[in-house]
Order: sequence, then C-alpha cells, then structure tokens
Amino acid sequence: MGKSFHCPGSLLRKPGHFICAFSTIKAAPGTFAAGAYGEFKMLQDSDRRGSYGYWWLVLCASAVICIAWFFVPAFIIQPFRHQTPAALAWAMALRQRAPWVTLATACVCLLFIVAVWGGISIWKKIVLVLVMVPVAFSAAMARINYFEWMFHPVDSAQFESASASKLDHGEMILAVRFGAEARAYPIREMAYHHVLNDVVGGVPIAATY
Repeated sequence: MGKSFHCPGSLLRKPGHFICAFSTIKAAPGTFAAGAYGEFKMLQDSDRRGSYGYWWLVLCASAVICIAWFFVPAFIIQPFRHQTPAALAWAMALRQRAPWVTLATACVCLLFIVAVWGGISIWKKIVLVLVMVPVAFSAAMARINYFEWMFHPVDSAQFESASASKLDHGEMILAVRFGAEARAYPIREMAYHHVLNDVVGGVPIAATY
C-alpha cells in the first residue's frame, strides 16, 4: 500500500520522479518523503548559492569601479610623468565624477556587507573588511584635492647665476625677462611649489606651473 507524505515547494513532475508542494500525495511502496524533500532542499540550496554568487559578483564589480575611479586619475596626473592630451582629458573627466561614483559604489558594497554579515563565515567577513578598507579610502580621497598636498609654498626663493647653476642642458625651465633682469624657474622645482611670487625688474610676478 502506498504511503502519503507532505513536503513544501512547487509541484514539479518529471519523468521518473516528482517534487511536491504543500499537498499530500501518494508515494509508491519503498519511496520516502525524505528523498523528495531532500531533492527539494538541494534545489533550494543551489538557487541560493547562485543568487549569492551573483551578488558577490556585484560586490566585486562595485569595489573595482570605486577604487579605479580614484586611483586612475592619481596615476595619470603626475608632475614628472609624460601625459598625452587624451589621457589627461580622460583622467580629469574621471576626477570630476569621482565623488558621486565612488559614493554610489561604496554604498552598494556596504549594503551587501550588511545583508550577508550574519550568515557568512569569519573568513568571508575578513575578506569583506579587507575589501571595504580601500573602497572607503577611495570614496573619501575622491572628495579631497590631494594634488595640492605635493605643492609647498616658497617663502623666500634663492637664485644663483646661470654660470654657477648645476642644471642639465636638457632641463626644462620657465623663463621671464623684464629689461636687463631675467629669471629661470626649473620645472622640476616648480612642480612641487606650483606658484612662486617674485619681483623681476621691479615688476611683481607670479610664476606658476
């Protein structure tokens, strides 16, 4: 005589087997409810793992976008590194949009971490924390004009004659002449100071690079 049993899920009929749903059905002799329920649980677990895998992919993509949106402009815009017009324009476009992009992607990462925190192992929690550190750093730094950190004011500039200078022949300079007086400001030094107030031939000037 067949046995009846109850199991949760959606009713799905397949050749040779079935999965039941909120109903009582007859099982042939020798079959057990545990078998159908176990199969149902396996499908549930498989769907859950697939959903988690998708959201982990979203987390990774958001973290990469957030970090790249900060580091790419910082890498391209360097005082002593050659910059093509196209690369510089691209870096500035990223730099202008970085505050909002990094904020949005950082929020996505944070929401994911809050959602899964209670149901993951300690090792996955450590991984999430390690991911969130550079994400938070990038989101914060995208709101700071960190390029100004390398510029230091010069209170009183010191000059020497052209014959006594130790500049290489290929050294790039900013040159200013008023009347009989001239000044040369090495680009290598100006890149760190950005602006230098000076007086050349009695004329106040601001040399900048």
